[in-house]
Amino acid sequence: MTRSDNLTGALLMMASMACFVLNDTFMKAIGNDVPLNQLVFLRGLITTAAVLVMAWRMKALFVRPTRTDAALIGLRTLAEIGMVYFFLTALFNMPLANITAILQALPLTVTLGAALVFKERIGWRRMAAIVVGFAGVLLIVRPGSEGFTIYSVYGLAAIVCVTVRDLSTRKLSPDMPSMFVTLINGLAITLVFGAISLQSEWTPMEPREWRFLLAATVMIIGGSLFAIMVMRVGEISFTSLFRYSGLLFALALGWVAFGDWPDNLTLLGAGIVMGSGLFTLYREAQLGRKKRASHALRRH
Repeated sequence: MTRSDNLTGALLMMASMACFVLNDTFMKAIGNDVPLNQLVFLRGLITTAAVLVMAWRMKALFVRPTRTDAALIGLRTLAEIGMVYFFLTALFNMPLANITAILQALPLTVTLGAALVFKERIGWRRMAAIVVGFAGVLLIVRPGSEGFTIYSVYGLAAIVCVTVRDLSTRKLSPDMPSMFVTLINGLAITLVFGAISLQSEWTPMEPREWRFLLAATVMIIGGSLFAIMVMRVGEISFTSLFRYSGLLFALALGWVAFGDWPDNLTLLGAGIVMGSGLFTLYREAQLGRKKRASHALRRH
């Protein structure tokens, strides 16, 4: 792996994070004017059509998953639906940077979840980093304070859903095409939120709202494409570190678009969560290199 590969991977990761945060920004900008279910359904129609084309071109459209993979895809899909609902509800009612900062705890929750569910070993250093990181999350949401609302709980629920989704993905068979799984998730989200949106009267959308929704759709497709591309270039242990650029984008866009700037305690909590996550990723990369070196010695 060359240095230019890692640089390319880092740039792709930052581009992916920028696209996802821009998607969040556009959705938040119209979230108080158009019902969530309607927005997700309309966005899902376009994104699912795009994923359908990509899956067809990648010959990942007709797949017969095993019973185990089918169950995991089902669990992953339920978790994805929950994540969309909880995250967007929190996003529409919280500052952009705050909800983004809460989500930075994902590497910690996935590491802890893998230890609890899959019995993966984690040393005391990573365990300490997880505990410190969760303390940072508490600084962001601050239970019992005036700023703590049901939407703070929704943000935490979104983390649980994404953790379940990622752990389910880990157990999928290696030959299960990612694009097929993405297509199933997209179809399910579109159908579920479409069905719910039909239970209430639709809100007419102004040209501005259509423009923002289309922009959000382009961004989420771009973010997904960049996320796929980053897995094909550079070392994952290196490029994953740049996932935290999303918080910097959220801080900037939250201030420019909505005039929101987190208070000092939230910034401190976000810094603690980021630091803990970076340390966890560093330790995982370090352990991965040791394992590869050990296997190489055994072969020789």
